[in-house]
Amino acid sequence: MQPLRKNLALWNALARNPQVLRAGPRVNRFLIRYLQKFRVTEAGHHLILHSHLPPVNSPAYRRFINEHLLGRTDGPSHAQIGVTNACPQRCAYCYNKGRDGQVMETATIKEVIRELKARGVFWLGLTGGEPLLNKDLVSIVESAGDDCAVKLFTTGSTLTPSLASALKEAGLFSVSVSLDHWREDEHDAARGIKGAFREALRAIDIFRQVEGLHVSVSAVLSKGMIVRDEVEEFLSFLTALGVQEAWLSEAKPSVQAFWNGEMVITEEERRKLVALQDRTNREGRITVNYLGHFEGREHFGCNAGHKMVYVDAFGEVSPCVFVPLTFGNVRERPIGEIIMAMRRFFPSEESCFINRNYHLLPIHNRGRFPLGREESEKLLGDVQFGPLATFFKIFYY
Repeated sequence: MQPLRKNLALWNALARNPQVLRAGPRVNRFLIRYLQKFRVTEAGHHLILHSHLPPVNSPAYRRFINEHLLGRTDGPSHAQIGVTNACPQRCAYCYNKGRDGQVMETATIKEVIRELKARGVFWLGLTGGEPLLNKDLVSIVESAGDDCAVKLFTTGSTLTPSLASALKEAGLFSVSVSLDHWREDEHDAARGIKGAFREALRAIDIFRQVEGLHVSVSAVLSKGMIVRDEVEEFLSFLTALGVQEAWLSEAKPSVQAFWNGEMVITEEERRKLVALQDRTNREGRITVNYLGHFEGREHFGCNAGHKMVYVDAFGEVSPCVFVPLTFGNVRERPIGEIIMAMRRFFPSEESCFINRNYHLLPIHNRGRFPLGREESEKLLGDVQFGPLATFFKIFYY
């Protein structure tokens, strides 16, 4: 698809939802400026700006407009679910360290998806552990329906061509394969297992053979890579692999090994990555989708516990994958009730919650993560939330 055709296809897709004009001129001006920062990628019949949004010509994107922009629902728009906690890798920065319990049954996972959609979720990330180790993954994807965009995060472990095709047929629109470095030894060391790099490359190759599937790489950038300006070299490597998107995040201070100010990204470093994303996207070689760009003060801010929710493999409900707090278990209370209780403590704000507040974790730590509901609420009593990001300043006022 040539650039002009892609732009025309984008505007034609957006024109199918003229009701968005009712959101008001300020909201629409913001959205147009934001959407124009991305090139349109075609994956089958889908038109994709980046994989943190549903395809712009999909029923899920229509729900974003009708339920969130116009309906102003109180519920979340995005959710991630851990479909298993089993994983062959041992990443130092893994946000699931310390989480344990009884893994949710498939029926429970499907009911959680149904209830999340009823609350407003139109984008669903399936994670783990390693989600490919869940034998019911295909039926879990299928249960989300075509009005909820489903993205898979995977190391690629145990992937087969037939499973990749089955996931696409079940409704998967995008997949992110974990790859943190262009050097094999660096990636394997970060992942705590030899062969992780080659397994990731094999998975990328398999997924790229599936017609109509959007394929990206999910990378956790070390502080060193950012400081040494190595991210651009990494993006060149990913471009050569032929993936459509680089989904980037820095290592987060979610676990004790990273409760160190020298390991947490600074605002200057975040802005450096934001500038790199915008520059790379203008060049059009590969789509860069940096979490700190989407969640930056210039755009949508941090929506942990408000528009984002995480349900781990054991049914514990957290504000996001990076925040080791829980507000209840889906086996014990309806998830809608848990979400509303959690939302009272989490207004959206302009910067990443865990990057700003990780120093409170050791104060409230009682030897187990995630913190239980009572201790989580105590921690939040010590939090000073910042102002809203640009979008919500416009949207709410």
